[in-house]
Amino acid sequence: MEPDATLVKKTDGSVGPKAAAVDLSFSSGGADGELVTIADGTQSVSLGWPGALPAPRLDGARAVYENVLPDVDLVLTATVEGFRQVLEVKTAEAAANPALNRIEYRLGAENLTVRAGAGGGVDALDGNGRPVFRSPAARMWNSAGDDAAPAAAQQSLYLAGPTQADAGEPVPAGPAEEGDPLAGPGAGDTSSVLDLAVTEKTVTVTPDPELLSATDKSDFPLYIDPSIELNESERTVLSSDGDVFWNFSGGDNGMSVGKCGSAVIGGISYYCGSGYVNRMYFEFDPANLKGKHILDARFDITETWSFSCDARWVDLERTNNISPSSKWPGPTKLDQMGDRNVSAGRGSNCSPSQPRAPIKFHDNAAEPDENLTPTVRNFAAGKISRLTLMLMAKDEKDTVSWKRFDDDAVLSVDYVGKPAKPSAIGLVTGSSQTCTTNESAPAIATDPTPALTATTQTESGGERGASLRIVMSLDKKTGTTWTKAVEDMLVPSTPVGDNFKATDSFSATLEENTVHRYRAWIRSYYGSQYLAGPSNASTTGWCYFKVDSKAPKPPTITFNATGPYSLCLPNACVPGGKPGQAGSFTLGLAAGDVNTAYRYKLSTDTAWSAYVPGATVKIAPVPPTSGTITLDVEAKDNNGPGADNSVDFVVKEGDGPVGRWNFHDTGNEAVDSSTTDPKLQDNATLAGGAVRTTQGRRGEITVKPATESTPAEKVTDNGLSLNGTTGYAATAGPVIDTRASYTVAAWVRLGSASQDATVLGQNGVNRSPFHLGYEQSTKKWSFREATADTPAGGTPSYQRVSSKNQAVPKVWTHLAGVFNSMDKTISLYVNGRLQGTTPFAASWAATGPLQIGRAQSSGTYADYFPGVIDEAAVWQEALTDLQVKQESSLLDADRKPAAELVASWNPAQATGTSLTNSAPGYDGTLSLSSGASLVGDELVLDGTAGAGSASGPVVDDSGSFTVTTQAVVDAAGMVKKPDGYRAQILGQRTATGSSWSLWFEKTGTRQEPALDENDEPVIDENGNPVNKTVPVGQWHFGRLTADGTGASVVSGEDAVLDSEVRLTGIYDAQGGTIQLYLTADPQSKDPVAYTAQVGTGEFSVGKGYLGAWGNYLPGRIGDIRIWSGALGDEAQVSDIVGT
Repeated sequence: MEPDATLVKKTDGSVGPKAAAVDLSFSSGGADGELVTIADGTQSVSLGWPGALPAPRLDGARAVYENVLPDVDLVLTATVEGFRQVLEVKTAEAAANPALNRIEYRLGAENLTVRAGAGGGVDALDGNGRPVFRSPAARMWNSAGDDAAPAAAQQSLYLAGPTQADAGEPVPAGPAEEGDPLAGPGAGDTSSVLDLAVTEKTVTVTPDPELLSATDKSDFPLYIDPSIELNESERTVLSSDGDVFWNFSGGDNGMSVGKCGSAVIGGISYYCGSGYVNRMYFEFDPANLKGKHILDARFDITETWSFSCDARWVDLERTNNISPSSKWPGPTKLDQMGDRNVSAGRGSNCSPSQPRAPIKFHDNAAEPDENLTPTVRNFAAGKISRLTLMLMAKDEKDTVSWKRFDDDAVLSVDYVGKPAKPSAIGLVTGSSQTCTTNESAPAIATDPTPALTATTQTESGGERGASLRIVMSLDKKTGTTWTKAVEDMLVPSTPVGDNFKATDSFSATLEENTVHRYRAWIRSYYGSQYLAGPSNASTTGWCYFKVDSKAPKPPTITFNATGPYSLCLPNACVPGGKPGQAGSFTLGLAAGDVNTAYRYKLSTDTAWSAYVPGATVKIAPVPPTSGTITLDVEAKDNNGPGADNSVDFVVKEGDGPVGRWNFHDTGNEAVDSSTTDPKLQDNATLAGGAVRTTQGRRGEITVKPATESTPAEKVTDNGLSLNGTTGYAATAGPVIDTRASYTVAAWVRLGSASQDATVLGQNGVNRSPFHLGYEQSTKKWSFREATADTPAGGTPSYQRVSSKNQAVPKVWTHLAGVFNSMDKTISLYVNGRLQGTTPFAASWAATGPLQIGRAQSSGTYADYFPGVIDEAAVWQEALTDLQVKQESSLLDADRKPAAELVASWNPAQATGTSLTNSAPGYDGTLSLSSGASLVGDELVLDGTAGAGSASGPVVDDSGSFTVTTQAVVDAAGMVKKPDGYRAQILGQRTATGSSWSLWFEKTGTRQEPALDENDEPVIDENGNPVNKTVPVGQWHFGRLTADGTGASVVSGEDAVLDSEVRLTGIYDAQGGTIQLYLTADPQSKDPVAYTAQVGTGEFSVGKGYLGAWGNYLPGRIGDIRIWSGALGDEAQVSDIVGT
């Protein structure tokens, strides 16, 4: 449906637009209800008028509430992205009403947090700190400009012909500059910017008292406007007279660029305005360019009017980014994208006619300073976080260069999907493949023309229309030298799409007993040309094998009838068993072989088993997780190992928890979500001051994903908040049999480390047999088991496992305790990592209720938990290491890790010398040192002393986390630093260095042509081009160390300096890896292995600690956000982090 802001009455009685990008409702009048509600799915903001409202008069997209105060109309105008709200004060007497001295609107928000925004505006933030709706600062203006222009300019919308006006009377140059006085101040109007004061329940506008009292009677009406819009597109017009037209609408006439003054053409004086200059900006999001290599780029926009029929130059420039607080002269110009000498829009006033027309900006090969395509290519690659393009007159002193443009700017590209590393690369073995990356232990192929395989892949976002082929390359080793064994093979014979499995053999017979290595990469075709992707050789490693036709052939693998699993066939895979349940297989001889032993491994294993001797043997491997599992088997004879064989089988999901409480409900009971059968549920009653909090570990939950026609439905997760003295939740009876194997787990956020605190326990007669929680004496997490239900007053004996590191208060940590009745042990896991295992044989039955947040001890209750508990769960089985790791990953319904925003510092919302953590419910003030200052939307750092710091750690560094910021490295400051200088963007320190950091490392310098302010080459007195020295370097995420040996992910290409770049670092504790994203583009094709080092001391911004503070950043930093949880892929980074 085409967007249509025309207002209609809805079935519920409210008023709203026919078709818009948001759900917008205006009041139908009365004292009840809200004035306006704007919603995107389940996220909404509403404003209420302080009093009764009359029924509105509808006029197109406008609803007029007449005389809400004497001679004051309230006018709401719908747009397809939001609304404008204007008080029209008609008379001086109305302006004297004290009710206008301070206008307070009721504020309501659902699943959003409303905060003060940049430049006096308002931001409505989602659970990840991203603005969903935004409002610029309110404005106020009078109508003084209505009489400022000559009469003809006010009366005529289009140019009058020379015969229609006296030669001495100025003629309007075109459409009235501001035809709608409700849209904003026009030429000659006196205006003022008003801050919006925000509290949890109100938004208050304080009009300019001088404009209220001093405006001449002839200059009424006065207008006072706050407006709110969906934060999907960003555009603005900035004027030299101070006016700002944020997210302007082109309307019928468009908005102008250039000087709006007067000029004489052909003896006739043409009038536009008072001589102010406008510039127009459009900011683009890279989401639709993800995974694409840009071949060509164009910027198109419709010119709706020009001052004269003669063409004039208009420039397209790249600038720094815009925001509602942007003001003249606007963001810094960075580079010219192109220019056009055009005139359009005057229609039949020109000969030949010049109708409005799209103006297309495109690189001109003859002008090397036009850089639109390479800039958009960098933008798509994440090297620039957002792309802001400015239209301006090339000559801003020439009134004849004045033009008007619509709001329909479009960035169009030709692209090819970026090829990724192929998947499933290797030597074909049975139903799977093997890739041995250890040259000294190559796989064996008994066929001298072995089948090789690989599967096509593109980078996320590049799948559509992909045209791919795989290059298979094979080397052989002679002595110590590698040479090409055969010519590379290109498969399949014609291009295919994404995720196509190609299998083929080289036609040549390979040499016996010679080690070969195999690699594969992908070509992404566009016409006869192609883009080549990375190979396994440059990422995970070559696949090594040798041909030995006398070695044992692939052994037979038989699924025994006594086992729970069955062979996966091409069109049938029947799940069986469960994690932790052994399979049963028989391994046997291939025809003609004399095998002496076999070894095997599952696809979840990191190493082979020991050899099992025999010509035919039975094995019982234990799959640790559900899903498709590959069993790989290798035979050997008296001469050595032979070829592999493999089979696939599917493991069913485990039995699941017998109790789970996520606290995402209402009422006095926490519902047991492990089952939907009320008869089987063990709901937990909240008591003693236990309450729910919106600081749940899952953060923002997507209840229903977005479709093409509907937005996503999102809500904020809840947790259980406990006071540490009386608060708890408990079931009515026992949930687990403590004599049998069981597992207990929960996410916890310890509020205070000054007392023992139990997360989960279950009542016996006198005490709980187990305590999962925190022990103050050691300051560590522990899982302890009582050897007996010792009577009250007795001295119980405990077996315990404690954490390797001390507990970190006020951060999210996952705990799991496991009792295994088969091997009679207890184990503790922290953030999915095994902390230790100890024997425990004295299990006993505890038949009382399960306690959440306290434990039974000597017949009473103790160890009340201070803080927040979430996602508590218990199983009547001993989970495997991998199952505990999966549980601690906290996957949502879409199988992506949940993340809770725990820190958000935004310079746009700050003043003075500190930034408050705006993540709801979390503490931490970022204090600034000298040399650090807040300027506009950014934190500016001088590179010598300027920095910020907050008490840390902000997250449990041994657990998964995600950190992001928008950073700019100042090239002029960095060029003065020595090569090898590492400027820390932000990070968490340890006693000797960093636990983790984001930083920029200068690797050298290069020479570039110096350009003047008009992007023209600077020429010296001898006529020679002048060069300048610029720094070169790369982004890093990892551990910053003095000698540079810390593991890190490095950006794939040199960083773009003097430009905003979105940097996101992710530590996946479950996988033990790190990844760096530029915008949503991963910088390592395979995550880098990383071992966490728990942080201590400050969290710092703009400086690093390597025995002493240093590594200062010359540059600027925007918002800083940190989540507990590792975002899983490019799509999730794009959705949650944004740009």
